[in-house]
Amino acid sequence: METGLYVLGLLAAALGIAASIALHEVGHLLPAKRFGVKVTQYMIGFGPTIFSRRRGETQYGVKAIPLGGYIRMVGMYPPPKGAPAGTAGRGTTGRFQVLAEEARAAAWEEVSPGDEDRLFYRLSAPRKVVVMLGGPTMNLLIAAGVFTLLLVGIGLPTPSTTVASVLPCVPPAMATEQAARDALADPAAARADAGCTDTAPRSPAAAAGVVAGDRIEAVDGQPVATWEALTGFTRSSAGTTVTLQLADDGSGAGGRSVEAALALVYRPELDAQGAPTGQVVSGGFLGITPSTEYVAQPVSAVPTTMWDLAVRSGQALLALPARVVQLAQDLITGAPRDPEGPISVVGISRISGEVVAAPDPVMQKIVLLLSLLASLNLFLFLFNLIPLLPLDGGHVAGAVWEGTRRQIARARSRPDPGPVDVARMLPVAYAVGIVLIAVSAVVILADIVAPISIAG
Repeated sequence: METGLYVLGLLAAALGIAASIALHEVGHLLPAKRFGVKVTQYMIGFGPTIFSRRRGETQYGVKAIPLGGYIRMVGMYPPPKGAPAGTAGRGTTGRFQVLAEEARAAAWEEVSPGDEDRLFYRLSAPRKVVVMLGGPTMNLLIAAGVFTLLLVGIGLPTPSTTVASVLPCVPPAMATEQAARDALADPAAARADAGCTDTAPRSPAAAAGVVAGDRIEAVDGQPVATWEALTGFTRSSAGTTVTLQLADDGSGAGGRSVEAALALVYRPELDAQGAPTGQVVSGGFLGITPSTEYVAQPVSAVPTTMWDLAVRSGQALLALPARVVQLAQDLITGAPRDPEGPISVVGISRISGEVVAAPDPVMQKIVLLLSLLASLNLFLFLFNLIPLLPLDGGHVAGAVWEGTRRQIARARSRPDPGPVDVARMLPVAYAVGIVLIAVSAVVILADIVAPISIAG
């Protein structure tokens, strides 16, 4: 692994994550300013400030801990009913209520004369929803844009009829039915590069003189435009000799025809998703691996792909608490880490470094990095919709309840009940925040001491 390329991958991941956070906060900032709310801070990260610059009434800056960001809007919490604006409450002594009132009082210290009409809590419920959904919506737009680039602009990696490599022999793990069944119990034995014995027969492609770079255009005169068509033909023709029409291999010698005697081999059966069924099937064998080509998809593939990934991400969110507990137990006991388990920004950065440093084609590296970025933003969109403070979904839920309450009061000809007092839910926000910090600590620790690697 080349250190320079690995570091480049880390930097690419850091840049992508920082851009996602920054644009998320822009999604909040723009509608807030558009609706006249006074925004005093726009910060990327938490903790000590590394850099900041003030433009107008807003301080823009970067902080030391790159685990999120925020904008500070004046007047997030309304004054309690029956108390003058800016006071700490009504003398409540309950521990949780004191926390809420202290936060309310601190927030009101930012209110200057003339800001009375620029307070967030004075916005209508629909405008509050727009401001708070602006961040997640920005993540959704980033994901949609990157997925469009991947699917429509670059295309899906698809095996082609161009030969990437020719296997020197019929793999021993495929030579007999029993060997194939043994390979089900030990998948490593099924690898084509496990080695050719002296008695292993040459692969039909090697014996026929097929070389890397050849494109198979037809079999026995029948055109084969896709890898699926080629393998469908060869697997159904075991024990027969077929004529392969080959295009120019790049040497300038032009196309040619060769004859290949297809071998009979045994393979693990795969289902529609490509997972082993536990059964063994027989079929013809040519002995080539395909090159990958990127085939552009229609725009309609973007929402379908995003929906499928969103469903899986939603399922992962529901399973997250149990998986974090299991991850903590694995760290304590030293058990192997689940490669499908949760991963932090540290893990994403390490994987990005491995992707860039791997000896793969440049386009493949770009596709993998963009896929990580798109998946991250789609996950952030869903995560921030959770209706709990301090997440955006918690503020959205409060605004929706506020609007619903006002509609009910209007329908019953009752006085306006006023804004929802989000400050009363701050104890819940503190508890959720502590849980999120604990979860982040567990996952980051796991990514440091037992990282997930694309190399396995």
